[in-house]
Amino acid sequence: MIEKRDFYIDGAWVAPAASRDCEVIDPATEEACAVISLGDRADTDRAVAAAKAAFPAWAALTPQKRAEYCAGILDQYRKREDEMAEAIRAEMGAPIKLARESQATCLPWHLQNFLDAVDQIEWIKPLGDHAPNDRIALEPIGVVGLITPWNWPMNQVTLKVIPALLAGCTIVMKPSEEAPLSSLLFAEFIHDAGIPAGVFNLVNGDGQGVGTQLSAHPDIAMISFTGSTRAGIAISKTAAETLKRVTLELGGKGANVIFADADEKAVKRGVLHCMQNTGQSCNAPTRMLVERSIYDQTVAQAAEVASAITVGPTTEEGRHIGPVVNKSQWNKIQGMIETGIKEGARLVAGGPGLPEGVNRGYYVRPTVFADVNNDMAIAQQEIFGPVLSIIPFEDEADAVRIANDTPYGLANYVQSGDGARRNRMALALKAGMIEMNGTSRGAGSPFGGMKMSGRAREGGVCGIEEFLESKAISGWSND
Repeated sequence: MIEKRDFYIDGAWVAPAASRDCEVIDPATEEACAVISLGDRADTDRAVAAAKAAFPAWAALTPQKRAEYCAGILDQYRKREDEMAEAIRAEMGAPIKLARESQATCLPWHLQNFLDAVDQIEWIKPLGDHAPNDRIALEPIGVVGLITPWNWPMNQVTLKVIPALLAGCTIVMKPSEEAPLSSLLFAEFIHDAGIPAGVFNLVNGDGQGVGTQLSAHPDIAMISFTGSTRAGIAISKTAAETLKRVTLELGGKGANVIFADADEKAVKRGVLHCMQNTGQSCNAPTRMLVERSIYDQTVAQAAEVASAITVGPTTEEGRHIGPVVNKSQWNKIQGMIETGIKEGARLVAGGPGLPEGVNRGYYVRPTVFADVNNDMAIAQQEIFGPVLSIIPFEDEADAVRIANDTPYGLANYVQSGDGARRNRMALALKAGMIEMNGTSRGAGSPFGGMKMSGRAREGGVCGIEEFLESKAISGWSND
Protein backbone atom coordinates (compact mmCIF):
# COMPACT_ATOMS: atom_id res chain seq x y z
CA MET A 1 0.00 0.00 0.00
CA ILE A 2 1.41 3.36 -1.06
CA GLU A 3 1.47 6.02 1.66
CA LYS A 4 -1.42 8.42 1.50
CA ARG A 5 -0.53 11.96 0.41
CA ASP A 6 -2.41 15.21 0.93
CA PHE A 7 -2.97 17.94 -1.66
CA TYR A 8 -0.20 20.18 -2.96
CA ILE A 9 -1.36 23.77 -2.55
CA ASP A 10 0.68 26.97 -2.35
CA GLY A 11 4.00 25.14 -2.23
CA ALA A 12 3.16 22.72 0.59
CA TRP A 13 1.40 19.42 1.24
CA VAL A 14 -1.83 20.26 3.02
CA ALA A 15 -4.66 18.21 4.50
CA PRO A 16 -7.99 18.35 2.67
CA ALA A 17 -10.74 20.50 4.08
CA ALA A 18 -13.02 17.49 4.48
CA SER A 19 -11.84 13.90 4.37
CA ARG A 20 -13.51 11.77 1.71
CA ASP A 21 -11.33 8.79 0.96
CA CYS A 22 -11.05 6.96 -2.34
CA GLU A 23 -9.17 3.72 -2.93
CA VAL A 24 -6.83 3.45 -5.90
CA ILE A 25 -7.24 -0.06 -7.28
CA ASP A 26 -4.39 -1.98 -8.91
CA PRO A 27 -6.21 -3.38 -11.97
CA ALA A 28 -3.89 -6.39 -12.13
CA THR A 29 -4.88 -7.62 -8.66
CA GLU A 30 -8.23 -5.89 -8.05
CA GLU A 31 -6.81 -4.81 -4.68
CA ALA A 32 -6.23 -1.31 -3.30
CA CYS A 33 -2.68 -0.05 -3.82
CA ALA A 34 -3.28 3.39 -2.28
CA VAL A 35 -5.90 5.61 -0.67
CA ILE A 36 -6.34 9.26 -1.64
CA SER A 37 -8.60 12.05 -0.40
CA LEU A 38 -11.10 13.63 -2.77
CA GLY A 39 -11.31 17.40 -2.54
CA ASP A 40 -14.33 19.60 -2.05
CA ARG A 41 -15.10 23.21 -2.93
CA ALA A 42 -12.99 24.63 -0.10
CA ASP A 43 -9.93 22.77 -1.42
CA THR A 44 -10.57 23.96 -4.98
CA ASP A 45 -11.06 27.57 -3.85
CA ARG A 46 -7.87 27.47 -1.78
CA ALA A 47 -5.84 26.14 -4.71
CA VAL A 48 -7.28 28.70 -7.15
CA ALA A 49 -6.58 31.52 -4.69
CA ALA A 50 -2.96 30.38 -4.36
CA ALA A 51 -2.55 30.25 -8.14
CA LYS A 52 -4.16 33.66 -8.55
CA ALA A 53 -1.84 35.22 -5.98
CA ALA A 54 1.24 33.66 -7.60
CA PHE A 55 0.33 34.64 -11.16
CA PRO A 56 1.69 38.22 -11.36
CA ALA A 57 5.21 37.32 -10.23
CA TRP A 58 5.39 34.14 -12.34
CA ALA A 59 4.09 35.89 -15.45
CA ALA A 60 6.64 38.68 -14.96
CA LEU A 61 9.60 36.28 -15.17
CA THR A 62 11.42 36.02 -18.47
CA PRO A 63 10.59 32.95 -20.56
CA GLN A 64 14.22 31.90 -20.11
CA LYS A 65 13.87 31.94 -16.31
CA ARG A 66 10.66 29.92 -16.47
CA ALA A 67 12.49 27.45 -18.73
CA GLU A 68 15.23 27.10 -16.11
CA TYR A 69 12.63 26.11 -13.54
CA CYS A 70 11.11 23.56 -15.92
CA ALA A 71 14.55 22.09 -16.61
CA GLY A 72 14.74 21.49 -12.86
CA ILE A 73 11.66 19.24 -13.13
CA LEU A 74 13.54 17.16 -15.68
CA ASP A 75 16.46 16.84 -13.26
CA GLN A 76 14.13 15.56 -10.54
CA TYR A 77 12.59 12.99 -12.90
CA ARG A 78 16.00 11.58 -13.79
CA LYS A 79 16.67 10.96 -10.11
CA ARG A 80 13.40 9.07 -9.63
CA GLU A 81 12.37 7.62 -12.96
CA ASP A 82 12.00 4.08 -11.55
CA GLU A 83 9.53 5.39 -8.95
CA MET A 84 7.51 7.00 -11.70
CA ALA A 85 7.34 3.78 -13.70
CA GLU A 86 6.23 1.83 -10.62
CA ALA A 87 3.51 4.37 -9.80
CA ILE A 88 2.09 4.11 -13.33
CA ARG A 89 2.26 0.32 -13.25
CA ALA A 90 0.31 0.15 -10.01
CA GLU A 91 -2.33 2.79 -10.74
CA MET A 92 -3.42 1.98 -14.29
CA GLY A 93 -2.07 -1.47 -15.05
CA ALA A 94 0.71 -0.86 -17.55
CA PRO A 95 3.20 -3.76 -17.62
CA ILE A 96 6.42 -2.61 -16.00
CA LYS A 97 8.41 -2.62 -19.25
CA LEU A 98 5.79 -0.44 -20.94
CA ALA A 99 5.57 1.79 -17.86
CA ARG A 100 9.34 2.20 -17.75
CA GLU A 101 10.11 2.56 -21.47
CA SER A 102 6.99 4.22 -22.91
CA GLN A 103 4.73 5.65 -20.23
CA ALA A 104 7.19 7.32 -17.82
CA THR A 105 9.50 8.47 -20.61
CA CYS A 106 6.78 10.72 -22.00
CA LEU A 107 7.84 13.20 -19.33
CA PRO A 108 11.46 13.79 -20.45
CA TRP A 109 10.54 13.55 -24.15
CA HIS A 110 7.83 16.21 -24.08
CA LEU A 111 9.58 18.40 -21.52
CA GLN A 112 12.76 18.65 -23.58
CA ASN A 113 10.73 19.31 -26.73
CA PHE A 114 8.96 22.19 -24.98
CA LEU A 115 12.28 23.62 -23.80
CA ASP A 116 13.38 23.60 -27.44
CA ALA A 117 10.07 25.08 -28.62
CA VAL A 118 9.97 28.01 -26.19
CA ASP A 119 13.07 29.49 -27.84
CA GLN A 120 11.15 29.63 -31.15
CA ILE A 121 8.38 31.87 -29.83
CA GLU A 122 8.52 35.56 -30.70
CA TRP A 123 6.82 37.16 -27.71
CA ILE A 124 6.60 40.63 -29.32
CA LYS A 125 6.62 40.57 -33.12
CA PRO A 126 5.95 43.08 -35.92
CA LEU A 127 2.64 42.84 -37.70
CA GLY A 128 4.36 43.36 -41.06
CA ASP A 129 6.25 45.83 -43.23
CA HIS A 130 2.98 47.59 -44.10
CA ALA A 131 2.50 48.58 -40.42
CA PRO A 132 5.93 49.41 -38.96
CA ASN A 133 4.48 50.66 -35.67
CA ASP A 134 2.20 47.68 -35.01
CA ARG A 135 3.17 44.78 -32.77
CA ILE A 136 1.54 41.54 -31.70
CA ALA A 137 2.41 40.71 -28.11
CA LEU A 138 1.87 37.30 -26.50
CA GLU A 139 1.08 37.03 -22.81
CA PRO A 140 -0.14 34.28 -20.45
CA ILE A 141 -3.87 33.79 -20.22
CA GLY A 142 -3.87 33.55 -16.40
CA VAL A 143 -4.79 30.81 -13.95
CA VAL A 144 -5.51 27.55 -15.78
CA GLY A 145 -7.32 24.40 -14.70
CA LEU A 146 -5.82 21.19 -16.01
CA ILE A 147 -7.84 17.96 -15.91
CA THR A 148 -5.82 14.90 -16.92
CA PRO A 149 -6.75 11.26 -17.72
CA TRP A 150 -5.59 7.88 -16.48
CA ASN A 151 -4.57 6.09 -19.69
CA TRP A 152 -1.28 7.92 -20.41
CA PRO A 153 -0.95 9.90 -17.18
CA MET A 154 2.52 11.42 -17.55
CA ASN A 155 2.04 12.04 -21.25
CA GLN A 156 -0.94 14.28 -20.59
CA VAL A 157 0.38 15.87 -17.40
CA THR A 158 3.56 16.93 -19.19
CA LEU A 159 1.70 18.08 -22.33
CA LYS A 160 -0.38 20.42 -20.18
CA VAL A 161 1.72 21.50 -17.19
CA ILE A 162 5.00 22.31 -18.95
CA PRO A 163 3.61 24.57 -21.73
CA ALA A 164 1.37 26.33 -19.20
CA LEU A 165 4.40 27.03 -16.99
CA LEU A 166 6.52 28.18 -19.92
CA ALA A 167 3.73 30.47 -21.11
CA GLY A 168 3.67 32.14 -17.68
CA CYS A 169 0.40 30.68 -16.40
CA THR A 170 -0.22 29.35 -12.92
CA ILE A 171 -1.98 26.05 -12.46
CA VAL A 172 -4.55 24.05 -10.55
CA MET A 173 -4.44 20.43 -11.70
CA LYS A 174 -6.91 17.63 -11.07
CA PRO A 175 -5.49 14.27 -12.11
CA SER A 176 -7.75 11.30 -12.69
CA GLU A 177 -8.85 9.71 -9.43
CA GLU A 178 -8.19 6.37 -11.15
CA ALA A 179 -4.48 7.13 -11.57
CA PRO A 180 -3.33 9.90 -9.22
CA LEU A 181 -0.09 8.40 -7.94
CA SER A 182 2.14 9.48 -10.81
CA SER A 183 0.75 13.03 -10.57
CA LEU A 184 1.45 13.17 -6.83
CA LEU A 185 5.02 12.14 -7.58
CA PHE A 186 5.16 14.81 -10.29
CA ALA A 187 4.11 17.38 -7.67
CA GLU A 188 7.13 16.29 -5.63
CA PHE A 189 9.31 16.99 -8.68
CA ILE A 190 7.75 20.46 -8.89
CA HIS A 191 8.45 21.12 -5.22
CA ASP A 192 12.01 19.81 -5.27
CA ALA A 193 12.77 21.78 -8.44
CA GLY A 194 12.10 24.95 -6.42
CA ILE A 195 9.19 26.25 -8.46
CA PRO A 196 7.69 29.13 -6.43
CA ALA A 197 4.76 28.49 -4.11
CA GLY A 198 1.34 28.79 -5.72
CA VAL A 199 2.54 28.38 -9.30
CA PHE A 200 1.50 24.72 -9.41
CA ASN A 201 -1.27 23.27 -7.24
CA LEU A 202 -2.78 19.78 -7.19
CA VAL A 203 -6.18 18.80 -5.81
CA ASN A 204 -7.42 15.23 -6.16
CA GLY A 205 -11.08 14.77 -6.94
CA ASP A 206 -13.64 13.38 -9.33
CA GLY A 207 -15.18 15.01 -12.36
CA GLN A 208 -18.49 15.91 -10.77
CA GLY A 209 -16.71 17.52 -7.81
CA VAL A 210 -13.38 19.24 -8.37
CA GLY A 211 -13.62 18.96 -12.15
CA THR A 212 -16.91 20.86 -12.27
CA GLN A 213 -15.70 23.37 -9.67
CA LEU A 214 -12.66 24.22 -11.79
CA SER A 215 -14.77 24.47 -14.95
CA ALA A 216 -17.14 26.93 -13.28
CA HIS A 217 -14.66 28.93 -11.20
CA PRO A 218 -14.64 32.65 -12.12
CA ASP A 219 -10.91 33.03 -11.37
CA ILE A 220 -9.89 30.28 -13.81
CA ALA A 221 -9.24 31.69 -17.28
CA MET A 222 -8.89 28.41 -19.15
CA ILE A 223 -9.62 24.69 -18.85
CA SER A 224 -7.49 22.11 -20.64
CA PHE A 225 -9.12 18.68 -20.54
CA THR A 226 -8.26 15.25 -21.88
CA GLY A 227 -10.83 12.49 -21.57
CA SER A 228 -14.14 11.30 -22.94
CA THR A 229 -16.20 13.24 -25.44
CA ARG A 230 -19.17 13.09 -23.04
CA ALA A 231 -17.17 14.77 -20.27
CA GLY A 232 -15.71 17.29 -22.72
CA ILE A 233 -19.19 18.43 -23.71
CA ALA A 234 -20.20 18.80 -20.05
CA ILE A 235 -17.07 20.84 -19.27
CA SER A 236 -17.71 23.12 -22.25
CA LYS A 237 -21.25 23.82 -21.12
CA THR A 238 -20.14 24.61 -17.55
CA ALA A 239 -17.22 26.77 -18.68
CA ALA A 240 -19.44 28.79 -21.01
CA GLU A 241 -21.00 30.57 -18.01
CA THR A 242 -17.67 32.35 -17.38
CA LEU A 243 -16.55 32.51 -21.03
CA LYS A 244 -13.41 30.49 -20.37
CA ARG A 245 -11.13 29.24 -23.09
CA VAL A 246 -11.60 25.47 -23.27
CA THR A 247 -9.24 23.11 -25.06
CA LEU A 248 -10.31 19.49 -25.41
CA GLU A 249 -8.44 16.35 -26.41
CA LEU A 250 -11.10 13.66 -26.61
CA GLY A 251 -11.84 10.25 -28.08
CA GLY A 252 -11.04 8.66 -31.40
CA LYS A 253 -11.89 5.83 -33.77
CA GLY A 254 -8.82 5.82 -35.97
CA ALA A 255 -8.87 4.26 -39.44
CA ASN A 256 -5.78 2.43 -40.63
CA VAL A 257 -6.09 2.23 -44.43
CA ILE A 258 -4.06 -0.63 -45.91
CA PHE A 259 -3.69 -0.72 -49.69
CA ALA A 260 -2.56 -3.76 -51.66
CA ASP A 261 0.89 -2.24 -52.18
CA ALA A 262 1.52 -1.73 -48.43
CA ASP A 263 4.80 -3.02 -47.02
CA GLU A 264 4.91 -6.54 -45.60
CA LYS A 265 4.96 -5.32 -41.98
CA ALA A 266 1.94 -3.04 -42.29
CA VAL A 267 -0.66 -5.47 -40.93
CA LYS A 268 1.41 -6.59 -37.96
CA ARG A 269 2.32 -2.98 -37.20
CA GLY A 270 -1.35 -1.99 -37.25
CA VAL A 271 -2.51 -4.82 -34.98
CA LEU A 272 0.23 -4.19 -32.42
CA HIS A 273 -0.46 -0.46 -32.44
CA CYS A 274 -4.15 -1.09 -31.81
CA MET A 275 -3.37 -3.41 -28.89
CA GLN A 276 -0.65 -1.24 -27.32
CA ASN A 277 -1.47 -0.08 -23.79
CA THR A 278 -4.26 -2.70 -23.88
CA GLY A 279 -6.06 -0.60 -26.47
CA GLN A 280 -6.43 2.32 -24.07
CA SER A 281 -5.21 5.08 -26.39
CA CYS A 282 -7.47 7.65 -28.03
CA ASN A 283 -5.32 7.60 -31.18
CA ALA A 284 -5.35 3.80 -31.55
CA PRO A 285 -5.99 2.51 -35.11
CA THR A 286 -9.04 0.46 -34.12
CA ARG A 287 -10.58 0.26 -37.63
CA MET A 288 -8.39 -1.55 -40.16
CA LEU A 289 -9.63 -0.72 -43.67
CA VAL A 290 -8.26 -3.22 -46.18
CA GLU A 291 -8.28 -3.18 -49.98
CA ARG A 292 -10.51 -5.99 -51.22
CA SER A 293 -7.80 -7.79 -53.20
CA ILE A 294 -5.75 -8.50 -50.06
CA TYR A 295 -8.63 -8.75 -47.62
CA ASP A 296 -8.65 -12.50 -46.87
CA GLN A 297 -4.90 -12.76 -46.35
CA THR A 298 -4.92 -9.64 -44.18
CA VAL A 299 -7.66 -11.04 -41.94
CA ALA A 300 -5.69 -14.25 -41.50
CA GLN A 301 -2.50 -12.36 -40.71
CA ALA A 302 -4.21 -10.01 -38.26
CA ALA A 303 -5.80 -12.94 -36.43
CA GLU A 304 -2.43 -14.67 -36.20
CA VAL A 305 -0.71 -11.56 -34.80
CA ALA A 306 -3.44 -10.91 -32.24
CA SER A 307 -3.51 -14.53 -31.13
CA ALA A 308 0.24 -14.38 -30.46
CA ILE A 309 -0.07 -11.36 -28.12
CA THR A 310 0.38 -12.51 -24.55
CA VAL A 311 -1.50 -11.17 -21.56
CA GLY A 312 0.39 -11.15 -18.30
CA PRO A 313 1.02 -9.64 -14.86
CA THR A 314 2.14 -6.03 -14.74
CA THR A 315 5.06 -6.91 -12.47
CA GLU A 316 6.42 -9.38 -15.01
CA GLU A 317 9.16 -8.19 -17.37
CA GLY A 318 8.76 -8.63 -21.10
CA ARG A 319 6.46 -7.53 -23.90
CA HIS A 320 2.84 -8.33 -23.13
CA ILE A 321 -0.33 -6.42 -22.47
CA GLY A 322 -1.79 -5.86 -19.03
CA PRO A 323 -5.32 -5.30 -17.74
CA VAL A 324 -7.69 -2.47 -18.52
CA VAL A 325 -8.04 0.16 -15.85
CA ASN A 326 -11.10 -0.95 -13.85
CA LYS A 327 -14.10 -3.25 -13.62
CA SER A 328 -16.43 -0.74 -15.24
CA GLN A 329 -14.20 -0.49 -18.29
CA TRP A 330 -13.84 -4.28 -18.43
CA ASN A 331 -17.62 -4.67 -18.40
CA LYS A 332 -18.00 -2.07 -21.17
CA ILE A 333 -15.46 -3.85 -23.39
CA GLN A 334 -17.09 -7.24 -22.80
CA GLY A 335 -20.43 -5.72 -23.74
CA MET A 336 -19.01 -4.31 -26.98
CA ILE A 337 -17.46 -7.66 -27.91
CA GLU A 338 -20.83 -9.34 -27.36
CA THR A 339 -22.47 -6.59 -29.45
CA GLY A 340 -20.04 -7.24 -32.31
CA ILE A 341 -20.95 -10.92 -32.29
CA LYS A 342 -24.68 -10.14 -32.26
CA GLU A 343 -24.25 -7.64 -35.10
CA GLY A 344 -22.87 -10.40 -37.30
CA ALA A 345 -19.17 -9.54 -37.36
CA ARG A 346 -16.90 -12.57 -37.68
CA LEU A 347 -14.77 -13.19 -34.60
CA VAL A 348 -11.31 -14.33 -35.77
CA ALA A 349 -9.28 -13.84 -32.57
CA GLY A 350 -10.01 -13.43 -28.89
CA GLY A 351 -13.57 -12.92 -27.73
CA PRO A 352 -15.46 -12.42 -24.48
CA GLY A 353 -14.27 -13.46 -21.02
CA LEU A 354 -10.95 -13.52 -19.23
CA PRO A 355 -7.87 -14.85 -21.03
CA GLU A 356 -7.02 -18.50 -20.42
CA GLY A 357 -5.38 -19.11 -17.06
CA VAL A 358 -6.43 -15.75 -15.59
CA ASN A 359 -8.79 -15.67 -12.59
CA ARG A 360 -8.34 -12.14 -11.29
CA GLY A 361 -7.50 -8.75 -12.70
CA TYR A 362 -9.29 -6.78 -15.42
CA TYR A 363 -7.67 -8.61 -18.32
CA VAL A 364 -9.17 -8.72 -21.82
CA ARG A 365 -8.44 -11.14 -24.64
CA PRO A 366 -6.88 -9.40 -27.69
CA THR A 367 -9.85 -9.50 -30.05
CA VAL A 368 -10.21 -9.12 -33.82
CA PHE A 369 -13.45 -8.91 -35.80
CA ALA A 370 -13.59 -9.38 -39.58
CA ASP A 371 -16.44 -8.68 -42.02
CA VAL A 372 -17.34 -5.51 -40.14
CA ASN A 373 -19.36 -2.83 -41.85
CA ASN A 374 -18.96 0.76 -40.79
CA ASP A 375 -22.53 1.03 -39.48
CA MET A 376 -21.90 -1.48 -36.70
CA ALA A 377 -21.52 -0.24 -33.14
CA ILE A 378 -18.02 -1.73 -32.92
CA ALA A 379 -17.01 0.44 -35.90
CA GLN A 380 -18.62 3.65 -34.64
CA GLN A 381 -18.15 3.64 -30.86
CA GLU A 382 -14.85 4.06 -29.05
CA ILE A 383 -14.33 0.78 -27.18
CA PHE A 384 -11.06 1.74 -25.45
CA GLY A 385 -9.82 -1.81 -25.22
CA PRO A 386 -7.84 -4.34 -27.30
CA VAL A 387 -10.50 -4.79 -29.98
CA LEU A 388 -9.83 -4.38 -33.73
CA SER A 389 -12.46 -4.18 -36.48
CA ILE A 390 -11.47 -5.09 -40.06
CA ILE A 391 -13.48 -3.51 -42.89
CA PRO A 392 -12.97 -4.12 -46.64
CA PHE A 393 -12.92 -1.29 -49.21
CA GLU A 394 -13.01 -1.25 -53.00
CA ASP A 395 -10.86 1.70 -54.05
CA GLU A 396 -9.31 4.93 -52.82
CA ALA A 397 -12.55 6.88 -52.85
CA ASP A 398 -14.32 4.13 -50.92
CA ALA A 399 -11.52 4.09 -48.34
CA VAL A 400 -11.83 7.84 -47.79
CA ARG A 401 -15.59 7.59 -47.46
CA ILE A 402 -15.44 4.84 -44.84
CA ALA A 403 -12.57 6.41 -42.90
CA ASN A 404 -14.35 9.77 -42.64
CA ASP A 405 -17.72 8.22 -41.77
CA THR A 406 -17.28 8.64 -38.00
CA PRO A 407 -18.07 11.36 -35.48
CA TYR A 408 -14.42 11.33 -34.44
CA GLY A 409 -11.39 12.84 -36.14
CA LEU A 410 -8.26 12.34 -34.06
CA ALA A 411 -5.75 10.14 -35.93
CA ASN A 412 -5.80 8.17 -39.17
CA TYR A 413 -3.15 6.00 -40.76
CA VAL A 414 -2.25 5.13 -44.36
CA GLN A 415 -0.15 2.20 -45.62
CA SER A 416 0.85 2.33 -49.30
CA GLY A 417 3.93 2.27 -51.47
CA ASP A 418 2.46 4.95 -53.75
CA GLY A 419 3.68 8.33 -52.53
CA ALA A 420 1.22 10.37 -54.57
CA ARG A 421 -1.69 8.33 -53.24
CA ARG A 422 -0.44 8.71 -49.65
CA ASN A 423 -0.37 12.47 -50.11
CA ARG A 424 -3.90 12.51 -51.55
CA MET A 425 -5.14 10.40 -48.67
CA ALA A 426 -3.44 12.61 -46.08
CA LEU A 427 -5.28 15.66 -47.41
CA ALA A 428 -8.63 13.89 -47.83
CA LEU A 429 -8.84 12.24 -44.40
CA LYS A 430 -10.64 14.33 -41.79
CA ALA A 431 -8.42 13.99 -38.73
CA GLY A 432 -5.99 16.15 -36.83
CA MET A 433 -3.13 13.70 -37.36
CA ILE A 434 -2.22 11.46 -40.30
CA GLU A 435 0.64 8.97 -39.98
CA MET A 436 1.79 6.97 -42.98
CA ASN A 437 3.84 3.81 -43.43
CA GLY A 438 4.71 3.63 -39.75
CA THR A 439 6.39 7.03 -39.67
CA SER A 440 5.81 8.71 -36.31
CA ARG A 441 5.22 12.42 -36.01
CA GLY A 442 8.33 14.47 -35.32
CA ALA A 443 9.26 16.23 -32.10
CA GLY A 444 7.06 19.27 -31.60
CA SER A 445 4.32 18.10 -33.97
CA PRO A 446 0.98 19.00 -32.34
CA PHE A 447 -1.28 16.25 -31.00
CA GLY A 448 -4.99 16.90 -31.50
CA GLY A 449 -8.07 16.25 -33.56
CA MET A 450 -11.20 17.47 -35.30
CA LYS A 451 -14.94 16.97 -34.88
CA MET A 452 -15.92 15.05 -31.73
CA SER A 453 -12.26 14.38 -30.93
CA GLY A 454 -11.88 17.97 -29.75
CA ARG A 455 -9.63 20.65 -31.17
CA ALA A 456 -6.71 20.93 -28.77
CA ARG A 457 -3.21 21.13 -30.22
CA GLU A 458 -0.76 19.79 -27.66
CA GLY A 459 3.02 19.70 -28.08
CA GLY A 460 5.72 22.02 -29.40
CA VAL A 461 5.12 25.68 -30.19
CA CYS A 462 1.38 25.07 -30.74
CA GLY A 463 1.12 23.58 -27.26
CA ILE A 464 2.63 26.66 -25.61
CA GLU A 465 0.52 29.04 -27.72
CA GLU A 466 -2.65 27.33 -26.40
CA PHE A 467 -1.93 29.08 -23.07
CA LEU A 468 -1.18 32.52 -24.53
CA GLU A 469 -3.31 35.53 -25.40
CA SER A 470 -2.40 37.75 -28.32
CA LYS A 471 -2.53 41.53 -27.93
CA ALA A 472 -2.59 43.91 -30.90
CA ILE A 473 -0.59 47.12 -30.29
CA SER A 474 -0.44 50.13 -32.61
CA GLY A 475 1.80 53.17 -32.21
CA TRP A 476 4.78 51.12 -31.02
CA SER A 477 7.89 53.25 -30.64
CA ASN A 478 10.87 52.18 -32.69
CA ASP A 479 13.21 54.66 -31.00
